[in-house]
Amino acid sequence: MTTHDDLKTVPDLKLPRYLGTWYEIARLPMRHEPEACTDVSAHYSLQDNGNIRVHNRCRMDGEIEEAIGEASVVDNDSARLAVSFLPKGLRWLPFTKGDYWVIQIAPDYSVSLVGSPDRQYLWLLSRTPHLDKTVRDHYLASARQQGFDLSKLIDTPHTGKPTA
Repeated sequence: MTTHDDLKTVPDLKLPRYLGTWYEIARLPMRHEPEACTDVSAHYSLQDNGNIRVHNRCRMDGEIEEAIGEASVVDNDSARLAVSFLPKGLRWLPFTKGDYWVIQIAPDYSVSLVGSPDRQYLWLLSRTPHLDKTVRDHYLASARQQGFDLSKLIDTPHTGKPTA
């Protein structure tokens, strides 16, 4: 079993600046998002209860698929979120939330690198559907330095048919 240092997150992430629409540039495989998904976007908005509404969308076989969930801050650290896509009445159940930790962000909040502390999940996100290769490579190098295995990284296609 590989052990890693604790995953470092962004100090003092400003959640209001983080809200809005993000486009997935690359990700590690996960069972809830088929590899064939294109045009993946996520929209984050503040709810009345202080939690964050998560609205994920992608194009699959020409049709838009979507999932709506809720994220909450963990241990008063705004860069560490716990996300659930279960129906509202079941979100209180233990072990039903995924870790969504912001591990790097551009100073202007235009690019974000998000991962899970077990290094199984990783997302490279941008405010636009396309990201300069040099910028992309910089963020992915940071992920490698933090112990992520990028051998199965999926580059998310954006076809020009946005879902956001």
